[in-house]
Amino acid sequence: MRKTLAFAVIAIGAGLVSGVAATASQSPQFEWVQLFNGKDLTGWTPKFSHHPLNVNLHNTFRVEDGLLKVRYDKWTDFNGEFGHLFYKEPYSHYLIAAEYRFVGEQLPASRLGWAVRNNGLMLHAQDPATMTLDQDFPISIEVQLLGGPGTGAVRPTANLCTPGTHVVMGGELRTAHCITAKAPTFDGDTWVRVEVLVQGDEVIRHIVNGQTVLEYSKPQIGGGNASPTDPAVKIDGTLLQQGFITIQSETAPTDFRKIELVNLEGCTDPKATNFKGYFTKSNPGMCR
Repeated sequence: MRKTLAFAVIAIGAGLVSGVAATASQSPQFEWVQLFNGKDLTGWTPKFSHHPLNVNLHNTFRVEDGLLKVRYDKWTDFNGEFGHLFYKEPYSHYLIAAEYRFVGEQLPASRLGWAVRNNGLMLHAQDPATMTLDQDFPISIEVQLLGGPGTGAVRPTANLCTPGTHVVMGGELRTAHCITAKAPTFDGDTWVRVEVLVQGDEVIRHIVNGQTVLEYSKPQIGGGNASPTDPAVKIDGTLLQQGFITIQSETAPTDFRKIELVNLEGCTDPKATNFKGYFTKSNPGMCR
């Protein structure tokens, strides 16, 4: 599957960035960066609605048995304290993968039917330091991770949701909050790998089992479903060319065993020691 995705990224890169001498026949080796180290939350910062930055409310985000867990066993009530765990640095061009599963039961006190077996990868997210104290969701693009209900009903994963944002699909601005992907439904405590190819504001592709299930472009600030936001931050119409990566806590217990990323921004000078043929965004300052 990684080889297939590598070919896809290389082909896109050759079309988007002039001077990138990369073709599928070269089969370059991707360098995956492990955003989750399997030991602790180093590099990650929590932000819960109604609470200051860096407060891990009720130890919701934790690492046990080599897994990054989202848990609600220490909660007795829920008053809209949606949580997000932010990775330490922003990215613009990259391939990200998350391996996740849903376990156990939703926090009963939440009464949020839509949040059952629901988590997400929030991409191009605003800096967590710019979120207001009571803000529920960061301005971002959400790759919605869903688990099936176990009843045979269709509930695909890797959908798109847009807190404080809009996207363009098929040349048309799409303002609906969530758009369903053409992806499978995964029931039970099944481990699922979802990958997302992000090329700045040019193209974003959701990939499940090696297949593209959703594609769009021009992610931009706009609309609702993220509040209350700082007007100095939420400037509608602003294209999102980069941002932070977060995972959610929306009352559904979730495990992540891997969150990894291939940075597609780097040195495109073949004479440099750190040149990679698969880079799709040139950054001469990174050359060695």
